[in-house]
Amino acid sequence: MNDTMQWAKGILDKLCQKAPESIRKAQKLSGIPYTVKKGEWAEGYGIDWWTNGFWPGLMWLLYRHNPNLLFRQEALRGEALLDKALQEFEKLHHDVGFMWLLSSGAHYALEGDKDSLRRLTLAGDLLAARYNPNGFIRAWNDNGDGSRAGWSIIDTMMNLPLLYAMSRLSNDARFKLMAIRHAEFAAKNFFKPDGSVYHIVIYDPESGKVVDTPAGQGCAPGSSWSRGQSWALYGYTLSAILSGKKEFLSCASRVADYFIAHTPEDRLVPVDFCQSPERPIIDNCANAIAASGLIELSEQFKDERPKDAERYLTFAIELLKALDSKCAVYDDSIPAVLPRCTGAYSDGHPEYPILYADFFYAEALLKLCGEKLLLWTMP
Repeated sequence: MNDTMQWAKGILDKLCQKAPESIRKAQKLSGIPYTVKKGEWAEGYGIDWWTNGFWPGLMWLLYRHNPNLLFRQEALRGEALLDKALQEFEKLHHDVGFMWLLSSGAHYALEGDKDSLRRLTLAGDLLAARYNPNGFIRAWNDNGDGSRAGWSIIDTMMNLPLLYAMSRLSNDARFKLMAIRHAEFAAKNFFKPDGSVYHIVIYDPESGKVVDTPAGQGCAPGSSWSRGQSWALYGYTLSAILSGKKEFLSCASRVADYFIAHTPEDRLVPVDFCQSPERPIIDNCANAIAASGLIELSEQFKDERPKDAERYLTFAIELLKALDSKCAVYDDSIPAVLPRCTGAYSDGHPEYPILYADFFYAEALLKLCGEKLLLWTMP
């Protein structure tokens, strides 16, 4: 076992040691953990909240490292809680991939549970229903007035694996083609000349022409929201793997090079790469997502572009070690691990725990330990 693998295993052992108390606190809630308030887990904004699949997903990751039945049981509990969101399907959105691929998709792939397959299939149908034939998947809902019918966001790249899974499960190419068309259309319209991406692109829903590119969760229109860059980096890598289209690796590589060039020497990623030095807030989520994506991108390049593969892997490890040494909380003082996350640059109280940072941190560490199971490519 090399030094990096030994280090990663040691951190995963710490996560597994911390998890039972974190699970105990999660079970006090009626819903699913999202953030931490006064040392306790707090829920998101309802059972349809977009992050709710990351908790059962994290439990499956920990279970892969340490087959403690407590982790499996908590994953199943989280998956069952999500049934209420399917019953209230009109509130759902573009992030159903996050919600069900990491919960029901994992459960079905690992154990063949038929109810999980039914949940996953319904979620996939709901995502496919958001596809605009101009070539994009609509993001958020509105009040029924169609005001957001043309809105698309870079985050959706990470939900496309659900559509690829639907094609594999149903032997129906429609879902895969939707995913490919969305990725291709986004590559034309989200990318800026420097390799960074917009968070939001608003299209005319009838013509597909770009109408606007507002700031979204970044600091200003045209700026570079770091988590958006990490979604693009990882999302295009996954689409390359799942579609077989090498051009998507080029997209991922462009974002990766931008991300690396603009990350500070301390490897703690700012909320926006264009943000003012007078408000130097960071986002542990961007660190963890980018690290996991870079490890996967490195794997794709190890034969054809070995120098880039090594560069991406080295930088991913640096991002993770910065989280370990400068941010992570391994004791029970809070139930989360990574406390310095920021949802948007405009947050009035930035740098607070957000659950999915812990998910991507654990996922990246598992990859360094040689774990080839990717929840995004199942079932």
